[in-house]
Amino acid sequence: MLALGVVAGLAPGLVAGSASAAPGDREAASDTAATATSASLKGARAAAAVDAERLAPYTRQKLTWKRCAADQPATYQCATLKVPLDYTKPEGKRIDVAISRVRTSVPGKRRGVLTFNPGGPGDAGLDLSLMFAEGLPKNVREQYDMVGFDPRGVGESTPVACGLTDAEQAYPRPTRSAAEAAANNKWAKTVADKCRDKYGKLLPHISTRNTARDMDVMRAALGEKKLSYFGVSYGTALGAVYMQLFPQRADRFVLDSAVDPGRMWRGMFQVWAPEAERAFKRWTKWTAARDATYHLGDSPAKVARTFRKLVARADVDPIVIDGQKLDGSQVRDITRAEFFSVRSGARTVVELKKAAEGRQARELPGAQEQSMDNMTSSQFAVVCSDASWPRDPETYRRDAIRDAARYPLYGDFASTITPCAYWDKGAEPATKVDNKVKSLVVQNEWDSQTPLVTGKAMHRALKGSRMVTVSGGEGHGVVFGDSRNACAEKATMGYLVTGKLPAKDLTCKATPGGQRRAGSAETAPSPFGLR
Repeated sequence: MLALGVVAGLAPGLVAGSASAAPGDREAASDTAATATSASLKGARAAAAVDAERLAPYTRQKLTWKRCAADQPATYQCATLKVPLDYTKPEGKRIDVAISRVRTSVPGKRRGVLTFNPGGPGDAGLDLSLMFAEGLPKNVREQYDMVGFDPRGVGESTPVACGLTDAEQAYPRPTRSAAEAAANNKWAKTVADKCRDKYGKLLPHISTRNTARDMDVMRAALGEKKLSYFGVSYGTALGAVYMQLFPQRADRFVLDSAVDPGRMWRGMFQVWAPEAERAFKRWTKWTAARDATYHLGDSPAKVARTFRKLVARADVDPIVIDGQKLDGSQVRDITRAEFFSVRSGARTVVELKKAAEGRQARELPGAQEQSMDNMTSSQFAVVCSDASWPRDPETYRRDAIRDAARYPLYGDFASTITPCAYWDKGAEPATKVDNKVKSLVVQNEWDSQTPLVTGKAMHRALKGSRMVTVSGGEGHGVVFGDSRNACAEKATMGYLVTGKLPAKDLTCKATPGGQRRAGSAETAPSPFGLR
């Protein structure tokens, strides 16, 4: 039985062209050089040997395991992995990556280790080894030891926390006027300056590419020839980059709720705007057919009008729920993800309508969510370092105003400026994902954070993958998401147990009447929403 509720959320477009070869990359390249001439193959192997020797202090380090916490099971063990800050200079500064494991494999059945990433970027994953050890089916646990880790920059690993105030952590931000654009530009520069002042030498190396390298050092330090992996949301980007850099090291990889590697990262934010309009249109039809229950309108047009009146009203006179005042932009921000799960969207708008009419209303999902400094800072570090962003503030202002008209629900939010406009350039170019490594992509049709279109794009980039799509599926995260789907679970767990992908792409039907699970990513989106 699957008993986890661990999915988190996400982030975004990778430009064509990969970085210059660094230690792990050249080693991976040598692994796939079968078609090279004998001379070039010999040279690649020689380079790999040199790089392997430079990385030996890391790959051969002896880990010291200890009980993670007195109030946790003794089988839940933690250690600190040392990794280079800059993989092109492994003799330089070292940083920490906190890792954990729970040994669940059975002698004679053991295949290796299974590691995880819950999303973000910026989400901690140290405790996932324990959660998966308790929640995965027995036939999976018997084959793998469970391994968790906090990515570089996050949690118990060497962290980044820029000292951002609650107001500075607030993101995304509406941009429908010149005044809002100017204020957001000032905010973006302030955040970037704060982070640079505190972590100027560290930030360029907080990237998906380097986290993937850390995973491979972890694999080696654990004495494993290969690594199996389960990544959700942003974790799918991390898994895909690992497969790109270390194709011969990747064993069984599951990517649940996938980003589009060609949109990392601004493009992933911007895709939310048109997808939110599609979800809103579907929601109005569903809700109109149930007017006897929700009383929001007996036609899609009337339902849409009810919502827009609430937004307009909130802009003039904020709607107060549980002591929190919501203007029109905040109403749009809160409801965007809810519309992807039609029942939740209807319930949320009913509560907003009650509050606007002065009646008692329940607290809204995510209405009082505030991010933490470490999570927000590390998110910006990754998305700003991973890929190029426009440097001219006018680009963001123009795009936000244009998209506000095109996509009224979320267009301005999706295209507004971020601190990446003022962030120092990452240490390397973006990683292009384009490989034939075997993997399984799992995707809900109606996912607010990583829409179906982005999951399909990941599937195309990973030419050795198969895709499981849950038709009608709602929520962010399939296997451990908002509702059970036996079909998707069977395909995923079967792959982890046997290594056999479905013979062809598979479509599963959503479970009728499936209810959203409390604490899921839909009800607690990250500042970037990808989680």
